[in-house]
Amino acid sequence: MNDQLILKFPTHKAYKKEDFYVSPSNQEAYDFINSWPRWIKRIVNIFGPSGSGKSHLASILKNKTKCLQIDSKKLNEEIFIKFKTKEALIIEDLSENISEKLLFSVWNTALQDNKYVLITSKKSISSYNFKLKDLKSRVNSSLVIDIKLPSDDLISVILAKNFSDKQIKVEKKHIEYIIKRIDRSYEKISQFILTLDKYSLKKGRPFGLKMIKEVLKML
Repeated sequence: MNDQLILKFPTHKAYKKEDFYVSPSNQEAYDFINSWPRWIKRIVNIFGPSGSGKSHLASILKNKTKCLQIDSKKLNEEIFIKFKTKEALIIEDLSENISEKLLFSVWNTALQDNKYVLITSKKSISSYNFKLKDLKSRVNSSLVIDIKLPSDDLISVILAKNFSDKQIKVEKKHIEYIIKRIDRSYEKISQFILTLDKYSLKKGRPFGLKMIKEVLKML
């Protein structure tokens, strides 16, 4: 059979608290988010690789209080006006290229007005090479939580969840086969699922072990 045209179908991305699978790799971050508003620090950085659940945790916080959520690339002066009516600010995927003066001002606003800030990033912001000494001091005094590499149980749930979101039926033995052969990283897991989904549509073949093997060889 010739390769078929790939059609993109909408997929459902669920970010409910009950859909978040807690494991030793993310327990600390999950417990902290759920302890709101009894946070030991008003500003926290949760970091980990792509697909590790940072956005899911941010969504859980949004359901607890009035939050303003923005991507770090969209951080600008207007943030201070919008932040006034909220209890918490979520800055997603903080870039090292961020305006240091602006970030420092956000930090001070949160502390002065007794607000909360959740910053997500791929690596700890304490490792960022900030030039502004006052900002460095603020960063060093904040709480930093690491989401570690996934366990087998967590990989299994991530795979099952993503297959379910894409309406792909998969047998338990297939998931076990994948776990034993895929790199233990959130990025590789996400890449595998995306590639398998596209490859299945392109080939127009039933989903099975043969296709899984072919996609694993591509990564």
